Amino acid sequence: MKVLLDRNQIENAIRTLADRIAADLSSGASVGVIGIRSRGEVISQRLARLLSERLGQQVPCGTLDITLYRDDLNCPRSNGQPQVRTTDIPFNVDDRILVLVDDVLFTGRSVRAALDALIDLGRPKAIRLAVLVDRQGREFPIQADYVGLKTSVAPDQRVYVRLAESDGTDEVVVD
Repeated sequence: MKVLLDRNQIENAIRTLADRIAADLSSGASVGVIGIRSRGEVISQRLARLLSERLGQQVPCGTLDITLYRDDLNCPRSNGQPQVRTTDIPFNVDDRILVLVDDVLFTGRSVRAALDALIDLGRPKAIRLAVLVDRQGREFPIQADYVGLKTSVAPDQRVYVRLAESDGTDEVVVD
C-alpha cells in the first residue's frame, strides 16, 4: 500500500479547495455544498465550514444518496441488494451555485448519477465539482472544477480515502 495523502496533506488539500472555490464566487453568491455519500459527505462538511469562514456567510451543506441513479443497479455482476440511504439537503437548490463533492473521480459514473439526482431536486444556477482525488480512467466526459490531488494510478489499483469521521484516520492510499 502506498500513501498518497496523509492527515496534514488532506487538511491542506481541503483548505486549498475552499480557497479556490471562494475565489471563484462573487460576493454574496448563494452557494450550497452537497456531498455524495459516503466519503464525499464528510469532505463536504469540512469544506462547507471552511467556505463559511472565507465567505463570511453560512454555507449550507447537504448529502446526496445516488444509489437509485447508478447505471449498475441491475447489473448481473452486482453483489446483492444495494443499500439505499437518505438524501438530506436542507436547503432549496433552485438558483443556487452548488458545489458537488466526491472523494475520488475515476470513471465519472458516480458524478453522472449525482447530476441526475440533483436535477430531479430542482434547477440550480450552476453545479461545480470538487474532488479530493482525481485519477485517470474516465468513461464519461466529466471533469472536476476543483481538485485536491491529481494522480496516475494503474487501472487495476484502487484508491482508498479514509477519513477520521468514518474510519478513525485521515489518509488516501493506493492498493
